[in-house]
Amino acid sequence: MDLRGARVVLCLLFLIPSSFQQTPPKKKPIKKDTVSTAAIEDLQKQIDDLTQEVMLLKEQQALQTVCLKGIKIHGKCYLADTQVKPFHTASEDCISKGGTLSTPMTSDENDQLYEYVRKNMGLGEQIWLGINDMVTEGQWLDQTGSQVRYTNWDTKVIRKPGGDRSQNCAILSGVSKGMWYEQNCRSNKASVCEFNIV
Repeated sequence: MDLRGARVVLCLLFLIPSSFQQTPPKKKPIKKDTVSTAAIEDLQKQIDDLTQEVMLLKEQQALQTVCLKGIKIHGKCYLADTQVKPFHTASEDCISKGGTLSTPMTSDENDQLYEYVRKNMGLGEQIWLGINDMVTEGQWLDQTGSQVRYTNWDTKVIRKPGGDRSQNCAILSGVSKGMWYEQNCRSNKASVCEFNIV
């Protein structure tokens, strides 16, 4: 009986661990979410819109900084650059900052630009204007390629601007109270960048 009891105990010992082992629960098949093309396009549009909004906010912040450092005149901000340089370099520098060389569109704008130059750069300063007659002598164009409508040429000194082929750029003179003169584009002058306020 002892042998028989021992066998029973051994059998029970083999059976007990297997009975405690549980079969792992069956995993439910994972359903992959199906996302429609329209939903993806909608999300992409939202991302694009947010990116555009962030860019506009950055631009507005930059303009506010320019206006704080410079002056606001008729919906534009002006910022003086006292470093003298040739016309093309001054123009490229303004463009790299998000603006253009200043181009007064009215007598009032010209007067206020002159006052800004006089107060911030000195009475004797001359600045580049964002106009030239490089394409056709005597036909002055702004930096967008449009014909200039307002001018403030000093006609007492020069009979008709555009007569000298070596002078294809224009300056505003502080000494002459904001009058304009032709100038060789390679001359070194200060500049004022203008930024349109959005």
